[in-house]
Amino acid sequence: MSPTLKMVFVLAFVLLLLALAFGPFSGMLTELNGDRISAWIESAGIWGPIVIIGLMTLAIVATPIPSAPIALAAGAVYGHTLGTIYIVLGAELGALAAFAIARVLGRDVVRHWFGDKIDAGWLGSQNALTFTVFISRLLPFISFDIVSYAAGLSRLRFWRFGLATMAGIIPASFVLAHFGNEMVSGSSTRATVAAIGLGVLTLIPLVVAGLRDWRKPRAQQD
Repeated sequence: MSPTLKMVFVLAFVLLLLALAFGPFSGMLTELNGDRISAWIESAGIWGPIVIIGLMTLAIVATPIPSAPIALAAGAVYGHTLGTIYIVLGAELGALAAFAIARVLGRDVVRHWFGDKIDAGWLGSQNALTFTVFISRLLPFISFDIVSYAAGLSRLRFWRFGLATMAGIIPASFVLAHFGNEMVSGSSTRATVAAIGLGVLTLIPLVVAGLRDWRKPRAQQD
């Protein structure tokens, strides 16, 4: 891609983000809630799944848009299984789009600034980068959007990124779909269990990493 064409894409993308953040639709997009999205989905009829997938994709690419209400609404309208499928498809498409945007528009700039240093150490390891993306998808407090863009600036292969993202988002997507479904059904007990499940899912990678770091000094002492 020529530098001029890249500049055009960069300006268009920046303008899109500014329009979403400060434009006339900023309030509607940033204040999305489950009830509003559920109404959109139900009014769309057979096109409801497309609405979910499209909103999820847009929420990943355009970071000001929250994705959690969309996921909860998907579970509320379509239940655990279908809701999970639509959430995963939308999140995966959004992640791949963000990755591609960063790779096309920013990778050369980063290499120009930092040279070969950008690929030094674990940043140059395909396995390490793939594992990092996978773990980040299991941790809800890590920005899904930022990880997608940051991965595009690395040397991580496209198919590895897609596979790690898909594997990592399925558990959290199911929990969110389940939580949304139970909220609609009025079962506070099951909704609480779903919330606890999401918390446990978040803690598992941290516990594994903590145990690994704890065992390293012991192994060195032995």
